[in-house]
Amino acid sequence: MFLNTLHRFWASLALLTALALVAPAANADAGTVDDTASIKSSILGQNVKYTLYLPPDYGRSTRAYPVLYMMHGGDDGRYNDWFVQDNLGALLDRLINAGEIPAMIVITPDGLRNPENKYATYFMNDADGKFQWETMFIQEFIPAMQKRYRILDDKRFRAMGGLSMGGFASLMYAFKYPELFSAAAVMSAAVRTDEQITQMDPAGYERRYGHAWGEGLTGEQRLNLQYHEKNVLDLVKHTPVAELRKTRYYLDVGTNDPFFLGNVLLHLAFNKLGVAHQFQARPGAHNYDFWVPGSEPLLRFVGLTFQERNVQ
Repeated sequence: MFLNTLHRFWASLALLTALALVAPAANADAGTVDDTASIKSSILGQNVKYTLYLPPDYGRSTRAYPVLYMMHGGDDGRYNDWFVQDNLGALLDRLINAGEIPAMIVITPDGLRNPENKYATYFMNDADGKFQWETMFIQEFIPAMQKRYRILDDKRFRAMGGLSMGGFASLMYAFKYPELFSAAAVMSAAVRTDEQITQMDPAGYERRYGHAWGEGLTGEQRLNLQYHEKNVLDLVKHTPVAELRKTRYYLDVGTNDPFFLGNVLLHLAFNKLGVAHQFQARPGAHNYDFWVPGSEPLLRFVGLTFQERNVQ
């Protein structure tokens, strides 16, 4: 009887110990999420809102951190979607507390030109030069974040991420500014082919690209200089290979996504140029059912990029 009781005791203790090892601590540290922050942009003549994630140990340390800029999607997309729709804060907390990715700051800027959002910015400058979101981001927003928060001021510890419209922008910035970003990690990037652009209905074209590439254009008129200077599939061909190789790329797209073809063509272009990248096509469409489970591997990719650059 005594031996049986003792055996059950040790078995129960072993089970409790195992559960303690795999279960997250109930009082595990949480980072802070603030979606009320903004900067005043003199370039745009208006405030630019953003969501800020600070890692769990930010308030009790003095060190600087790597930063990931996450760009939201178009149409109904909003700057805080990553934390509202995707619950990115809880995911970051879990991965950071488990030591699976390095502590990092994550910032999601507002890419809308106004609350009405009748015409998208695609995070680009307008063709007529009146609304310059891209210039604002490079010349005002990033420097402002460096001053406000303890961010490592080094391209090795600065990455871009995004989905849909934000995925397109992340790739565009990585190609145009290879000296600024160490990684571009995207899901369902809105990479359209020339044929898809020329065949877009007028209302759809105007809403998405009219301000960036030129209003009132039809057919091949849309494939103008503005288009070729900003289109991802053009940029990858005309950016020197040595510059492309300075950045790590992560492409994740659904097999039922309207941008599947564009992402595959970018993957093939990388292969032809010998540019290392990670590409995956998995079942799914252009929605949060695809993006939510894809956020963790995206963060792991960015985290590995930072870890390989000796961020602890």
